[in-house]
Amino acid sequence: MASNSEAGGSADYETLMSTSDVELLKRAWRNEKAAPEILQYEGALVDRAKEQIELVEETIEDYVENGIDPLVVSLYQMDLDRTQFLLRSYLRVRLLKVCCCETYTGMITFTGVLMIWQSISKRLYCLSYPRIISRFSSNLS
Repeated sequence: MASNSEAGGSADYETLMSTSDVELLKRAWRNEKAAPEILQYEGALVDRAKEQIELVEETIEDYVENGIDPLVVSLYQMDLDRTQFLLRSYLRVRLLKVCCCETYTGMITFTGVLMIWQSISKRLYCLSYPRIISRFSSNLS
């Protein structure tokens, strides 16, 4: 009987962990959206969210193959869609701050302090952004 409650406790722990990551992602998204400057990149959280999304996609596929109730499948799909929206929106807000505002690009390339908060691909983009814009502007004239 103790092993049965331990198995239930393990499932509850996994549910709690996935819920807390979604809540952390929601908090990071809200903070990033509200802040005028680029905040620290939540790389570990983004990686965990991607892993959870992949697991839920596999679970949904298994449920569809096994003929689980369509209502249950649609609930899982709605939760998956919500998590994907949060992740995409979080990354979009960060990218918008980087690529659309020359002020942010200048701050990132000149201060170096904010550079440590960026992913490697974003750092490379920030460093090449002024060159891309100047080349584009010169092609227009």
